Amino acid sequence: MSQSTERLYYHDSFLFGFDAHVLESLERDGKNLVVLDRTAFYPTSGGQLHDIGNLSSLENGSADDRGASDSKAAGSKLVAILDVFDEEDGKIYHVTSEALAPGKSIRGVIDEARRRDHIQQHSGQHVLSAAFVRLFDVPTASFHMGAESCTIDLSAKSLSETQIVEAEKLANQVITEDRPVSIRVVPLEEARTLGLRKLPPKQTGELRLIDIRDFDLTACGGTHVRSTGQIGSILLRKVENVKQGVRLEFVCGARAVSTARADYKTLTETAALFSSHIRDVPQQVQRSVQESKAAAKAQLKLLEELAGFQAEHLLVSLPEKLQVIVLTLPERDSSFVKLLAQKLTAARPNVIALLASGSGQPTLVFAQSPGQKGNMGQLMKDAMSKLGGRGGGNADMAQGGFQGADLGSAEKLLQEIKEKILSGAS
Repeated sequence: MSQSTERLYYHDSFLFGFDAHVLESLERDGKNLVVLDRTAFYPTSGGQLHDIGNLSSLENGSADDRGASDSKAAGSKLVAILDVFDEEDGKIYHVTSEALAPGKSIRGVIDEARRRDHIQQHSGQHVLSAAFVRLFDVPTASFHMGAESCTIDLSAKSLSETQIVEAEKLANQVITEDRPVSIRVVPLEEARTLGLRKLPPKQTGELRLIDIRDFDLTACGGTHVRSTGQIGSILLRKVENVKQGVRLEFVCGARAVSTARADYKTLTETAALFSSHIRDVPQQVQRSVQESKAAAKAQLKLLEELAGFQAEHLLVSLPEKLQVIVLTLPERDSSFVKLLAQKLTAARPNVIALLASGSGQPTLVFAQSPGQKGNMGQLMKDAMSKLGGRGGGNADMAQGGFQGADLGSAEKLLQEIKEKILSGAS
């Protein structure tokens, strides 16, 4: 039977340096994999991210655990740990920057800052999940730790803002009380009698329990604090309804501080733009949005009036027979030429408008007065195939955009289409 890996992090989450031997070295899917006889590197599992760090050779073959400060043997080369995962065979596989020979004695060093961060996030999740159970009998369905924030999915149809604030308050109270956090391993049958918050679907063997004194007891294989005070704080960031229930985004400890600092910086910079206090930013933004909507509405009205005046000017001297109007407007965008086309074709029953705009993406707009026999959608399709663009529409109006061709080429094409239409009409 193959030898499984001894999981040192099970017993000490704050073990950042250790000695071990290389059991296996293999390549899989282009990646170098190393299996050690013992490791403090945590593999991605249970919602928690894996550790990173490095391995280095030991000259004397020692196998005593040492601190991170003694991590590198004299003259040895560092091999980076890029990923860590485990499989059902009980082995933990370390993805390394280069291969290591089996039988080699190595020193492993965990990225301490990353591990401490993960410890805070995972222990904070236990406290937060327990708070929702204690206050509202709402269990956690899943946990995910991201690089910047974490989420839990709660088995509830909805949660009020009051409930969320109360749970956050209780969780931070437990942190302030600095309750001891202990680890123990018990048989599955005994675990079933202890009132665990969540019992995993494991049928045999022993369970590793994380015990937050007089507050939470649950089975978990992750790394955790020694007391709740080490979590620092819990800050709830976002709430959204998802298929599974309610998803809460949160950050703990140092992440909470850096996130709050970034939020404060953003608010301060935004408030400075309005020359106001940060607490007045929501009202200032709301006012700006309303003013922007009002300005857009006023601008649209002015554009409609301008389009109407221009349409009248273009139509004033035209005879009553069918008229095909070709016009290129380099300084206008697609919205204006569409308005102009509508004004032209609504004013008389005998107009076909072939218009081009040059502001923004070059755009063609074809329109005809209701009742005409042309097909603007087909004309646009043919035009776009020649200009290398895309567009579409119906028999009375169509629009298309193109890149690469200049407006001169587009105007020449419009003149060709005009001649084709007039020759067919005659």
